[in-house]
Amino acid sequence: MESEMEHSKTGVVGLFRLRVKSAMGNATARISTAGRDIVEVGKDDPRRAIHSLKVGLTLTLVSLIYYYQPLYTNFGATAMWAVMTVVVVFEFSVGATLSKGLNRGLATLFAGALGVGAHHLACMSGKIGEPILLGFFVFLQAAATTFMRFFPGIKARYDYGMLIFILTFSLVSVSGYRYDEILTMAHRRLSTIFIGGATCVIVSIVVCPVWAGEDLHNLIALNMEKLGNFLEGFGDEFFGASADTDHAGTTADRSKSLRGYKTVLVSKSTEETMANFARWEPSHGEFRFRHPWKLYLELGALTRECAYRIEALDGYLNANLQVPAAARESIEGVCRDVSSEAAKALKEMAVSVRTMTRHAALADPDLLLGDCHDAVKDLKALLKASQWKETDLLAAVPLFTVTSLLIDVVKCTEKIAERVQELSSLANFREVEPTSLLEKPAPRAGGKNKVPKPAVVPDVECPPPHIVLTVHEMAPENGRAPAPLNTS
Repeated sequence: MESEMEHSKTGVVGLFRLRVKSAMGNATARISTAGRDIVEVGKDDPRRAIHSLKVGLTLTLVSLIYYYQPLYTNFGATAMWAVMTVVVVFEFSVGATLSKGLNRGLATLFAGALGVGAHHLACMSGKIGEPILLGFFVFLQAAATTFMRFFPGIKARYDYGMLIFILTFSLVSVSGYRYDEILTMAHRRLSTIFIGGATCVIVSIVVCPVWAGEDLHNLIALNMEKLGNFLEGFGDEFFGASADTDHAGTTADRSKSLRGYKTVLVSKSTEETMANFARWEPSHGEFRFRHPWKLYLELGALTRECAYRIEALDGYLNANLQVPAAARESIEGVCRDVSSEAAKALKEMAVSVRTMTRHAALADPDLLLGDCHDAVKDLKALLKASQWKETDLLAAVPLFTVTSLLIDVVKCTEKIAERVQELSSLANFREVEPTSLLEKPAPRAGGKNKVPKPAVVPDVECPPPHIVLTVHEMAPENGRAPAPLNTS
Protein backbone atom coordinates (compact mmCIF):
# COMPACT_ATOMS: atom_id res chain seq x y z
CA MET A 1 0.00 0.00 0.00
CA GLU A 2 2.77 2.41 0.91
CA SER A 3 4.65 1.59 -2.28
CA GLU A 4 1.56 2.43 -4.33
CA MET A 5 1.19 5.79 -2.56
CA GLU A 6 4.87 6.60 -3.11
CA HIS A 7 4.54 5.63 -6.75
CA SER A 8 1.50 7.86 -7.20
CA LYS A 9 3.30 10.78 -5.49
CA THR A 10 6.30 10.24 -7.76
CA GLY A 11 4.00 10.25 -10.80
CA VAL A 12 2.32 13.49 -9.71
CA VAL A 13 5.68 15.18 -9.07
CA GLY A 14 7.00 14.00 -12.43
CA LEU A 15 3.91 15.28 -14.22
CA PHE A 16 4.24 18.61 -12.43
CA ARG A 17 7.88 18.87 -13.45
CA LEU A 18 7.02 18.10 -17.07
CA ARG A 19 4.36 20.81 -17.11
CA VAL A 20 6.71 23.34 -15.53
CA LYS A 21 9.43 22.46 -18.00
CA SER A 22 6.99 22.74 -20.91
CA ALA A 23 5.70 26.09 -19.66
CA MET A 24 9.26 27.40 -19.30
CA GLY A 25 10.07 26.18 -22.81
CA ASN A 26 7.01 27.92 -24.24
CA ALA A 27 7.85 31.12 -22.39
CA THR A 28 11.42 31.03 -23.68
CA ALA A 29 10.20 30.46 -27.22
CA ARG A 30 7.75 33.37 -26.96
CA ILE A 31 10.43 35.68 -25.57
CA SER A 32 12.78 34.67 -28.38
CA THR A 33 10.06 35.30 -30.98
CA ALA A 34 9.25 38.67 -29.46
CA GLY A 35 12.93 39.59 -29.52
CA ARG A 36 13.21 38.67 -33.19
CA ASP A 37 10.10 40.73 -33.97
CA ILE A 38 11.56 43.74 -32.17
CA VAL A 39 14.83 43.46 -34.09
CA GLU A 40 12.97 43.03 -37.37
CA VAL A 41 10.80 46.11 -36.79
CA GLY A 42 13.89 48.13 -35.90
CA LYS A 43 15.82 46.95 -38.96
CA ASP A 44 12.86 47.59 -41.25
CA ASP A 45 12.96 51.30 -40.40
CA PRO A 46 15.54 52.49 -37.79
CA ARG A 47 13.67 55.80 -37.57
CA ARG A 48 11.00 54.06 -35.50
CA ALA A 49 13.43 53.50 -32.64
CA ILE A 50 14.58 57.12 -32.86
CA HIS A 51 10.96 58.32 -32.82
CA SER A 52 10.30 56.32 -29.65
CA LEU A 53 13.27 57.98 -27.97
CA LYS A 54 12.06 61.41 -29.12
CA VAL A 55 8.63 60.84 -27.58
CA GLY A 56 10.22 59.78 -24.29
CA LEU A 57 12.48 62.85 -24.31
CA THR A 58 9.57 65.21 -25.00
CA LEU A 59 7.43 63.75 -22.22
CA THR A 60 10.33 64.07 -19.80
CA LEU A 61 10.86 67.74 -20.69
CA VAL A 62 7.17 68.60 -20.34
CA SER A 63 6.92 66.75 -17.03
CA LEU A 64 9.33 69.32 -15.57
CA ILE A 65 6.29 71.57 -15.14
CA TYR A 66 5.18 69.18 -12.40
CA TYR A 67 8.65 68.52 -10.98
CA TYR A 68 9.83 72.15 -10.86
CA GLN A 69 7.98 73.91 -8.08
CA PRO A 70 7.90 77.50 -9.51
CA LEU A 71 6.33 76.21 -12.74
CA TYR A 72 3.81 74.09 -10.84
CA THR A 73 2.88 77.08 -8.71
CA ASN A 74 1.96 79.06 -11.85
CA PHE A 75 0.07 76.33 -13.69
CA GLY A 76 -1.15 74.01 -10.96
CA ALA A 77 -3.08 70.89 -11.92
CA THR A 78 -3.64 72.20 -15.47
CA ALA A 79 0.00 71.24 -16.19
CA MET A 80 -1.36 67.79 -16.96
CA TRP A 81 -2.76 69.23 -20.21
CA ALA A 82 0.82 69.69 -21.46
CA VAL A 83 1.52 65.99 -20.91
CA MET A 84 -1.74 65.03 -22.62
CA THR A 85 -0.89 67.29 -25.56
CA VAL A 86 2.44 65.53 -26.08
CA VAL A 87 0.76 62.12 -26.05
CA VAL A 88 -1.87 63.01 -28.65
CA VAL A 89 0.13 65.45 -30.83
CA PHE A 90 3.57 63.87 -31.27
CA GLU A 91 3.50 61.88 -34.51
CA PHE A 92 6.10 60.05 -36.60
CA SER A 93 6.70 62.79 -39.18
CA VAL A 94 7.24 66.52 -38.84
CA GLY A 95 4.22 67.28 -41.01
CA ALA A 96 1.88 65.12 -38.93
CA THR A 97 3.16 66.70 -35.70
CA LEU A 98 2.76 70.22 -37.09
CA SER A 99 -0.71 69.40 -38.39
CA LYS A 100 -1.95 68.11 -35.07
CA GLY A 101 -0.11 70.75 -33.04
CA LEU A 102 -1.45 73.70 -35.02
CA ASN A 103 -4.93 72.20 -35.18
CA ARG A 104 -4.98 71.68 -31.44
CA GLY A 105 -3.50 75.10 -30.62
CA LEU A 106 -5.70 77.17 -32.91
CA ALA A 107 -8.83 75.21 -32.08
CA THR A 108 -8.18 75.65 -28.36
CA LEU A 109 -7.57 79.39 -28.81
CA PHE A 110 -10.72 80.07 -30.85
CA ALA A 111 -12.94 77.71 -28.90
CA GLY A 112 -11.70 79.11 -25.58
CA ALA A 113 -12.40 82.67 -26.70
CA LEU A 114 -15.88 81.76 -27.93
CA GLY A 115 -16.54 79.77 -24.76
CA VAL A 116 -15.65 82.74 -22.57
CA GLY A 117 -17.83 85.00 -24.73
CA ALA A 118 -20.73 82.54 -24.53
CA HIS A 119 -20.32 82.40 -20.74
CA HIS A 120 -20.52 86.19 -20.44
CA LEU A 121 -23.58 86.37 -22.66
CA ALA A 122 -25.27 83.67 -20.62
CA CYS A 123 -24.47 85.50 -17.37
CA MET A 124 -26.29 88.57 -18.66
CA SER A 125 -29.53 86.58 -18.98
CA GLY A 126 -29.79 85.93 -15.27
CA LYS A 127 -29.77 82.78 -13.15
CA ILE A 128 -32.77 81.23 -14.89
CA GLY A 129 -31.77 81.95 -18.47
CA GLU A 130 -28.04 81.22 -18.03
CA PRO A 131 -28.16 77.38 -18.22
CA ILE A 132 -30.73 77.53 -21.02
CA LEU A 133 -28.59 79.89 -23.10
CA LEU A 134 -25.40 77.90 -22.38
CA GLY A 135 -27.12 74.70 -23.47
CA PHE A 136 -28.28 76.39 -26.69
CA PHE A 137 -24.74 77.60 -27.47
CA VAL A 138 -23.28 74.15 -26.87
CA PHE A 139 -25.90 72.56 -29.09
CA LEU A 140 -25.41 75.13 -31.86
CA GLN A 141 -21.61 74.92 -32.05
CA ALA A 142 -21.54 71.11 -31.73
CA ALA A 143 -24.11 70.65 -34.52
CA ALA A 144 -22.48 73.20 -36.85
CA THR A 145 -18.92 71.94 -36.29
CA THR A 146 -19.91 68.31 -36.70
CA PHE A 147 -21.66 69.11 -39.98
CA MET A 148 -18.56 70.95 -41.24
CA ARG A 149 -16.50 67.81 -40.64
CA PHE A 150 -18.32 66.15 -43.55
CA PHE A 151 -16.75 68.53 -46.08
CA PRO A 152 -13.88 66.62 -47.78
CA GLY A 153 -11.40 69.52 -47.69
CA ILE A 154 -12.02 70.24 -44.01
CA LYS A 155 -12.01 66.57 -43.04
CA ALA A 156 -8.68 65.98 -44.79
CA ARG A 157 -6.76 68.78 -43.07
CA TYR A 158 -8.74 70.10 -40.08
CA ASP A 159 -10.74 67.17 -38.73
CA TYR A 160 -8.66 66.92 -35.54
CA GLY A 161 -8.97 70.66 -34.99
CA MET A 162 -12.76 70.42 -35.27
CA LEU A 163 -12.87 67.74 -32.59
CA ILE A 164 -10.71 69.83 -30.26
CA PHE A 165 -12.91 72.86 -30.97
CA ILE A 166 -16.04 70.99 -29.85
CA LEU A 167 -14.28 69.63 -26.76
CA THR A 168 -12.74 72.93 -25.66
CA PHE A 169 -15.85 75.02 -26.20
CA SER A 170 -17.95 72.57 -24.25
CA LEU A 171 -15.46 72.35 -21.37
CA VAL A 172 -15.00 76.10 -21.08
CA SER A 173 -18.63 77.11 -21.44
CA VAL A 174 -20.11 74.33 -19.32
CA SER A 175 -17.48 74.38 -16.57
CA GLY A 176 -17.79 78.16 -16.37
CA TYR A 177 -21.27 77.68 -14.97
CA ARG A 178 -19.77 76.25 -11.75
CA TYR A 179 -16.32 77.85 -11.87
CA ASP A 180 -15.98 81.57 -11.24
CA GLU A 181 -12.38 82.14 -12.42
CA ILE A 182 -13.06 81.06 -15.97
CA LEU A 183 -10.48 83.40 -17.52
CA THR A 184 -7.71 82.03 -15.32
CA MET A 185 -8.69 78.46 -16.15
CA ALA A 186 -8.79 79.18 -19.91
CA HIS A 187 -5.45 81.00 -19.79
CA ARG A 188 -3.69 78.17 -17.95
CA ARG A 189 -5.14 75.49 -20.19
CA LEU A 190 -4.17 77.36 -23.35
CA SER A 191 -0.67 78.03 -22.02
CA THR A 192 0.01 74.41 -21.10
CA ILE A 193 -1.32 73.16 -24.45
CA PHE A 194 0.91 75.66 -26.23
CA ILE A 195 3.94 74.53 -24.21
CA GLY A 196 3.26 70.86 -24.96
CA GLY A 197 2.64 71.45 -28.67
CA ALA A 198 5.67 73.73 -29.09
CA THR A 199 7.91 71.18 -27.38
CA CYS A 200 6.67 68.45 -29.72
CA VAL A 201 7.31 70.56 -32.81
CA ILE A 202 10.79 71.66 -31.72
CA VAL A 203 11.95 68.15 -30.84
CA SER A 204 10.40 66.73 -34.02
CA ILE A 205 12.26 69.22 -36.24
CA VAL A 206 15.58 69.44 -34.39
CA VAL A 207 16.20 65.80 -33.43
CA CYS A 208 16.50 63.52 -36.49
CA PRO A 209 13.48 64.93 -38.37
CA VAL A 210 11.29 62.64 -40.47
CA TRP A 211 9.76 64.58 -43.37
CA ALA A 212 6.48 63.31 -44.78
CA GLY A 213 7.16 65.10 -48.07
CA GLU A 214 10.46 63.30 -48.53
CA ASP A 215 8.80 59.96 -47.81
CA LEU A 216 6.09 60.72 -50.38
CA HIS A 217 8.74 61.74 -52.91
CA ASN A 218 10.65 58.48 -52.46
CA LEU A 219 7.44 56.41 -52.48
CA ILE A 220 6.37 57.74 -55.89
CA ALA A 221 9.81 57.02 -57.35
CA LEU A 222 9.83 53.53 -55.83
CA ASN A 223 6.40 52.75 -57.27
CA MET A 224 7.54 53.65 -60.77
CA GLU A 225 10.62 51.49 -60.32
CA LYS A 226 8.45 48.53 -59.26
CA LEU A 227 6.39 48.85 -62.42
CA GLY A 228 9.59 48.90 -64.44
CA ASN A 229 10.85 45.77 -62.67
CA PHE A 230 7.76 43.83 -63.72
CA LEU A 231 7.90 44.96 -67.34
CA GLU A 232 11.62 44.22 -67.45
CA GLY A 233 11.06 40.59 -66.51
CA PHE A 234 7.72 40.08 -68.24
CA GLY A 235 9.21 38.90 -71.53
CA ASP A 236 11.27 36.14 -69.94
CA GLU A 237 8.39 35.03 -67.72
CA PHE A 238 5.76 34.94 -70.47
CA PHE A 239 7.76 33.66 -73.43
CA GLY A 240 10.36 31.74 -71.45
CA ALA A 241 13.91 32.81 -70.62
CA SER A 242 16.22 33.07 -73.59
CA ALA A 243 19.49 31.22 -73.71
CA ASP A 244 21.62 34.29 -73.19
CA THR A 245 19.71 35.55 -70.16
CA ASP A 246 21.67 35.71 -66.94
CA HIS A 247 19.62 34.08 -64.17
CA ALA A 248 21.49 35.42 -61.18
CA GLY A 249 18.71 35.28 -58.62
CA THR A 250 16.56 32.45 -57.46
CA THR A 251 13.02 31.89 -58.64
CA ALA A 252 11.62 33.26 -55.36
CA ASP A 253 13.67 36.46 -55.69
CA ARG A 254 12.53 37.00 -59.28
CA SER A 255 8.91 36.38 -58.30
CA LYS A 256 9.19 38.87 -55.43
CA SER A 257 10.69 41.48 -57.75
CA LEU A 258 7.96 40.96 -60.33
CA ARG A 259 5.11 41.08 -57.81
CA GLY A 260 6.36 44.28 -56.21
CA TYR A 261 3.76 46.20 -58.21
CA LYS A 262 1.02 44.85 -55.88
CA THR A 263 1.97 47.42 -53.21
CA VAL A 264 1.30 50.16 -55.77
CA LEU A 265 -2.35 49.10 -55.99
CA VAL A 266 -2.97 49.84 -52.29
CA SER A 267 -0.85 52.98 -51.89
CA LYS A 268 -3.59 55.56 -52.43
CA SER A 269 -4.44 56.22 -48.78
CA THR A 270 -0.76 56.38 -47.82
CA GLU A 271 0.00 58.89 -50.58
CA GLU A 272 -2.96 61.11 -49.67
CA THR A 273 -2.01 61.09 -45.99
CA MET A 274 1.63 61.93 -46.74
CA ALA A 275 0.63 64.72 -49.14
CA ASN A 276 -1.68 66.21 -46.51
CA PHE A 277 1.08 66.22 -43.91
CA ALA A 278 3.68 67.48 -46.40
CA ARG A 279 1.65 70.67 -46.94
CA TRP A 280 2.19 71.58 -43.29
CA GLU A 281 5.96 71.18 -43.36
CA PRO A 282 8.34 74.14 -43.67
CA SER A 283 10.87 74.45 -46.45
CA HIS A 284 13.66 71.88 -46.09
CA GLY A 285 16.37 70.67 -48.41
CA GLU A 286 15.20 70.85 -52.02
CA PHE A 287 11.53 70.94 -51.01
CA ARG A 288 10.17 74.46 -50.91
CA PHE A 289 7.21 75.56 -48.80
CA ARG A 290 4.84 75.56 -51.80
CA HIS A 291 6.21 72.41 -53.38
CA PRO A 292 3.80 70.92 -55.99
CA TRP A 293 2.56 68.06 -53.80
CA LYS A 294 -0.63 67.84 -55.85
CA LEU A 295 1.39 66.55 -58.80
CA TYR A 296 2.63 63.67 -56.64
CA LEU A 297 -0.98 62.58 -56.11
CA GLU A 298 -1.59 62.75 -59.87
CA LEU A 299 1.56 60.69 -60.46
CA GLY A 300 0.37 58.18 -57.87
CA ALA A 301 -3.00 57.86 -59.61
CA LEU A 302 -1.29 57.27 -62.97
CA THR A 303 1.06 54.65 -61.54
CA ARG A 304 -1.92 52.79 -60.07
CA GLU A 305 -3.67 52.98 -63.44
CA CYS A 306 -0.59 51.40 -65.00
CA ALA A 307 -0.39 48.86 -62.18
CA TYR A 308 -3.94 47.68 -62.93
CA ARG A 309 -2.89 46.91 -66.51
CA ILE A 310 0.16 45.13 -65.19
CA GLU A 311 -2.01 43.10 -62.83
CA ALA A 312 -4.01 41.94 -65.84
CA LEU A 313 -0.75 41.00 -67.57
CA ASP A 314 0.33 39.10 -64.48
CA GLY A 315 -2.76 36.93 -64.80
CA TYR A 316 -1.41 35.49 -68.06
CA LEU A 317 1.98 34.46 -66.66
CA ASN A 318 0.83 31.31 -64.87
CA ALA A 319 -2.29 30.55 -66.89
CA ASN A 320 -0.74 27.67 -68.91
CA LEU A 321 -2.06 29.11 -72.16
CA GLN A 322 -2.11 26.83 -75.21
CA VAL A 323 -1.04 29.39 -77.79
CA PRO A 324 0.07 28.23 -81.26
CA ALA A 325 3.85 28.09 -81.39
CA ALA A 326 4.04 29.90 -84.72
CA ALA A 327 1.98 32.81 -83.44
CA ARG A 328 4.03 33.00 -80.24
CA GLU A 329 7.35 33.02 -82.09
CA SER A 330 6.24 35.63 -84.60
CA ILE A 331 5.20 38.11 -81.95
CA GLU A 332 7.70 37.32 -79.19
CA GLY A 333 10.47 39.65 -80.28
CA VAL A 334 8.26 42.71 -80.66
CA CYS A 335 6.49 42.11 -77.33
CA ARG A 336 9.85 41.82 -75.62
CA ASP A 337 10.90 45.12 -77.19
CA VAL A 338 7.74 46.92 -76.05
CA SER A 339 7.96 45.72 -72.43
CA SER A 340 11.72 46.34 -72.14
CA GLU A 341 11.52 49.86 -73.62
CA ALA A 342 8.61 50.79 -71.33
CA ALA A 343 10.57 49.39 -68.38
CA LYS A 344 13.63 51.48 -69.27
CA ALA A 345 11.55 54.63 -69.53
CA LEU A 346 9.85 54.03 -66.16
CA LYS A 347 13.14 53.29 -64.42
CA GLU A 348 14.76 56.37 -65.92
CA MET A 349 11.89 58.53 -64.71
CA ALA A 350 12.13 56.90 -61.26
CA VAL A 351 15.81 57.81 -61.02
CA SER A 352 15.06 61.35 -62.19
CA VAL A 353 12.34 61.85 -59.56
CA ARG A 354 14.36 60.28 -56.75
CA THR A 355 17.45 62.40 -57.43
CA MET A 356 15.45 65.50 -58.53
CA THR A 357 17.53 65.73 -61.69
CA ARG A 358 16.71 65.74 -65.38
CA HIS A 359 18.45 65.70 -68.72
CA ALA A 360 17.39 66.62 -72.24
CA ALA A 361 15.42 63.39 -72.76
CA LEU A 362 13.08 64.17 -69.86
CA ALA A 363 12.25 67.57 -71.33
CA ASP A 364 10.61 65.87 -74.30
CA PRO A 365 8.44 62.77 -73.68
CA ASP A 366 8.65 61.89 -77.38
CA LEU A 367 12.42 61.72 -77.10
CA LEU A 368 12.27 59.69 -73.90
CA LEU A 369 9.78 57.19 -75.34
CA GLY A 370 11.01 57.28 -78.94
CA ASP A 371 12.17 53.66 -78.98
CA CYS A 372 9.03 52.60 -77.15
CA HIS A 373 6.84 54.25 -79.79
CA ASP A 374 8.80 52.49 -82.53
CA ALA A 375 8.24 49.15 -80.82
CA VAL A 376 4.51 49.80 -80.55
CA LYS A 377 4.33 50.70 -84.24
CA ASP A 378 6.12 47.47 -85.11
CA LEU A 379 3.69 45.55 -82.91
CA LYS A 380 0.64 47.13 -84.52
CA ALA A 381 2.02 46.48 -87.99
CA LEU A 382 2.65 42.86 -87.09
CA LEU A 383 -0.91 42.43 -85.82
CA LYS A 384 -2.26 43.76 -89.14
CA ALA A 385 -0.11 41.38 -91.19
CA SER A 386 -1.78 38.82 -93.44
CA GLN A 387 -0.04 35.88 -91.75
CA TRP A 388 -2.77 35.71 -89.06
CA LYS A 389 -5.30 34.48 -91.62
CA GLU A 390 -3.82 31.00 -91.37
CA THR A 391 -3.78 31.03 -87.54
CA ASP A 392 -6.45 29.71 -85.21
CA LEU A 393 -7.67 33.07 -83.93
CA LEU A 394 -9.56 31.63 -80.97
CA ALA A 395 -6.39 29.97 -79.69
CA ALA A 396 -4.41 33.18 -80.25
CA VAL A 397 -6.89 35.44 -78.40
CA PRO A 398 -4.83 35.42 -75.12
CA LEU A 399 -1.78 36.50 -77.11
CA PHE A 400 -3.71 39.36 -78.70
CA THR A 401 -4.98 40.38 -75.25
CA VAL A 402 -1.42 40.52 -73.92
CA THR A 403 -0.32 42.72 -76.82
CA SER A 404 -3.29 45.02 -76.27
CA LEU A 405 -2.45 45.35 -72.58
CA LEU A 406 1.17 46.13 -73.43
CA ILE A 407 0.00 48.93 -75.72
CA ASP A 408 -2.18 50.29 -72.86
CA VAL A 409 0.83 50.16 -70.54
CA VAL A 410 2.80 52.27 -73.02
CA LYS A 411 -0.05 54.84 -73.10
CA CYS A 412 0.00 55.01 -69.28
CA THR A 413 3.78 55.44 -69.42
CA GLU A 414 3.31 58.41 -71.75
CA LYS A 415 0.95 60.06 -69.25
CA ILE A 416 3.43 59.43 -66.45
CA ALA A 417 6.20 61.00 -68.54
CA GLU A 418 4.12 64.14 -69.08
CA ARG A 419 3.51 64.50 -65.34
CA VAL A 420 7.17 63.90 -64.54
CA GLN A 421 8.10 66.61 -67.03
CA GLU A 422 5.66 69.02 -65.38
CA LEU A 423 6.96 68.11 -61.92
CA SER A 424 10.58 68.62 -62.97
CA SER A 425 9.69 72.07 -64.24
CA LEU A 426 7.68 73.23 -61.21
CA ALA A 427 10.05 71.65 -58.65
CA ASN A 428 13.17 73.02 -60.38
CA PHE A 429 14.97 69.73 -60.97
CA ARG A 430 18.70 70.14 -61.60
CA GLU A 431 19.93 69.85 -65.17
CA VAL A 432 22.51 67.07 -65.56
CA GLU A 433 24.32 65.30 -68.34
CA PRO A 434 22.61 62.20 -69.76
CA THR A 435 25.38 59.97 -68.46
CA SER A 436 24.54 60.82 -64.84
CA LEU A 437 21.18 59.04 -65.10
CA LEU A 438 20.46 55.72 -66.72
CA GLU A 439 22.49 55.26 -69.87
CA LYS A 440 20.46 55.62 -73.05
CA PRO A 441 20.05 52.10 -74.47
CA ALA A 442 21.35 51.13 -77.86
CA PRO A 443 18.88 50.97 -80.79
CA ARG A 444 16.68 47.90 -80.76
CA ALA A 445 17.69 45.01 -82.93
CA GLY A 446 14.15 44.58 -84.27
CA GLY A 447 13.41 48.27 -84.58
CA LYS A 448 13.71 50.64 -87.45
CA ASN A 449 17.10 51.25 -88.96
CA LYS A 450 18.36 54.61 -87.84
CA VAL A 451 21.01 56.59 -89.65
CA PRO A 452 24.07 56.73 -87.43
CA LYS A 453 25.45 60.10 -86.62
CA PRO A 454 28.82 60.90 -88.12
CA ALA A 455 31.70 60.43 -85.78
CA VAL A 456 33.14 63.59 -84.36
CA VAL A 457 36.89 63.78 -84.92
CA PRO A 458 38.65 65.54 -82.07
CA ASP A 459 40.93 68.44 -82.76
CA VAL A 460 44.36 66.84 -82.52
CA GLU A 461 47.52 68.25 -84.03
CA CYS A 462 48.79 65.76 -86.62
CA PRO A 463 52.13 65.91 -88.39
CA PRO A 464 51.99 66.88 -92.05
CA PRO A 465 51.92 63.91 -94.40
CA HIS A 466 55.12 62.84 -96.14
CA ILE A 467 54.48 63.09 -99.84
CA VAL A 468 56.87 61.73 -102.47
CA LEU A 469 56.50 63.02 -106.01
CA THR A 470 58.30 61.40 -108.91
CA VAL A 471 58.64 63.66 -111.94
CA HIS A 472 59.78 62.28 -115.27
CA GLU A 473 61.08 64.70 -117.86
CA MET A 474 60.36 64.29 -121.51
CA ALA A 475 62.69 61.83 -123.19
CA PRO A 476 65.45 63.62 -125.13
CA GLU A 477 66.09 63.08 -128.72
CA ASN A 478 69.12 60.89 -128.07
CA GLY A 479 66.79 58.26 -126.48
CA ARG A 480 68.25 58.33 -123.00
CA ALA A 481 65.85 58.26 -120.04
CA PRO A 482 66.62 60.94 -117.47
CA ALA A 483 67.04 60.13 -113.79
CA PRO A 484 63.83 60.63 -111.67
CA LEU A 485 63.52 63.73 -109.51
CA ASN A 486 62.34 62.99 -105.97
CA THR A 487 60.66 65.78 -104.04
CA SER A 488 59.53 65.59 -100.42
